[in-house]
Amino acid sequence: MLISSEVIKESGVQFGTSGARGLVEQFTDNACAAFTYAFITSIQSQFEFKQVAIAIDNRPSSPQMAQACAIALQQLGLKVIYYGVVPTPALAYVAMQDNIPCIMVTGSHIPFDRNGLKFYRPDGEISKADEKTILNATAEFEAVTDLAELVVNDKAAIQYIERYTVLFDSEMLAGKRIGIYEHSSAGRDLYTPLFEALGAEVIALGRSDEFVPIDTEAVAEVDINRAKQWSQQYGFDLIFSTDGDGDRPLVADEQGNWLRGDVLGLLCADVMNIEALAVPVSCNTAIESCNLFKYVSRTKIGSPYVIAEFENLIKTYSSIAGFEANGGFLLGSDVEINGCLIKALPTRDAVLPVLMLLSAAKQQSISSLVNNLPQRFTFSDRIQSFATEKSIAILEKAKESPQIFLDNLGFNNLKVESMDVTDGLRILLADTSVLHFRPSGNAPELRCYAESSLMVKAEFLVNKALKNIKML
Repeated sequence: MLISSEVIKESGVQFGTSGARGLVEQFTDNACAAFTYAFITSIQSQFEFKQVAIAIDNRPSSPQMAQACAIALQQLGLKVIYYGVVPTPALAYVAMQDNIPCIMVTGSHIPFDRNGLKFYRPDGEISKADEKTILNATAEFEAVTDLAELVVNDKAAIQYIERYTVLFDSEMLAGKRIGIYEHSSAGRDLYTPLFEALGAEVIALGRSDEFVPIDTEAVAEVDINRAKQWSQQYGFDLIFSTDGDGDRPLVADEQGNWLRGDVLGLLCADVMNIEALAVPVSCNTAIESCNLFKYVSRTKIGSPYVIAEFENLIKTYSSIAGFEANGGFLLGSDVEINGCLIKALPTRDAVLPVLMLLSAAKQQSISSLVNNLPQRFTFSDRIQSFATEKSIAILEKAKESPQIFLDNLGFNNLKVESMDVTDGLRILLADTSVLHFRPSGNAPELRCYAESSLMVKAEFLVNKALKNIKML
């Protein structure tokens, strides 16, 4: 017999900001089974269920990982409902409605040589405390020698589309031309019928048979240029895309300019009349300076931290939500839209914010909505293949003397006003600009975020910082 905690430890797979992540070769059949056993046995005393749902993204490694998880569930005497390739929020939503747990096989936005597992209890996404329980669980199981046969059920896809189409008139998007950058997104087969059901003219773009690791916080130069070319060629009102598992939106305005995810979230929350927000510390400070919300709470980066804060906000406010710099929107309470109640979905979602943006843009362009906000510009990028241990060591030293750290990066003319160590190292500068460094929780990457009153300044800060930090 194998012990789940031992197999997990030997695999080298670790939890990141949201979900377990690792190299494909680390997710052996036994490792997937170990995580599944540990997850299920850790929640069986709290919930009663006989079924577990599974879905996957379009990575080449995802089907076999799902089969390994499924055989473990069957060994536990549970029925497996397999929804095939659908967005993570579609799986989470249908599972919550059925009051059963679910497992999403996805590495989100990270490269195809990596993958991951996301776990949802019947009441929603697992917490950081749940992650520790899974890692420490000592569930016994037999080594996996064969894989489960899975047949796709289309219920999750159907219910996900219905969740949004019932909120609006079927002509809500009449006269709008929308481009869907499909690439390898898990939701690419759902988005066209969803937008067409609301009256839009839809043109599919950039579908790929190979997995494309779209990072909505660090959009590739090729995708920046593509959006502008597509917008000019087709005259789009909006271009919509997502990351690999469809929980982080990527939205371009009528000029083909990609919106920052936290700006999209801010506009969505405003249209929905959200009272209180929970957002990570990395988000744009325009969220507070726009004075549209009664309360804004800042958290560590990662959806589990945002969700955890919902428990505090719901005690005081009737409508609560959260979003991240990557654009993923989390609805923390039921909210009424156009006389219909949309149920809470406390996990990242890409569709809700884009639909709310389009509903707000009936009488004006998307760019004008953005320009009406306080003009604080954010930019971010990352160094890939940069050891997490090295990132941590650099930042720990920088926290001791942030001014010397800036000087060593070549910013001799910048003065430190204060620093925030909620997550990584976030430095507020005397000129009100912000420079924020943080090791990725999902991969060996060092991320850098900057905010300034000028976009050119934000880009300059990030580019120079990442160039010079390699030499430290």
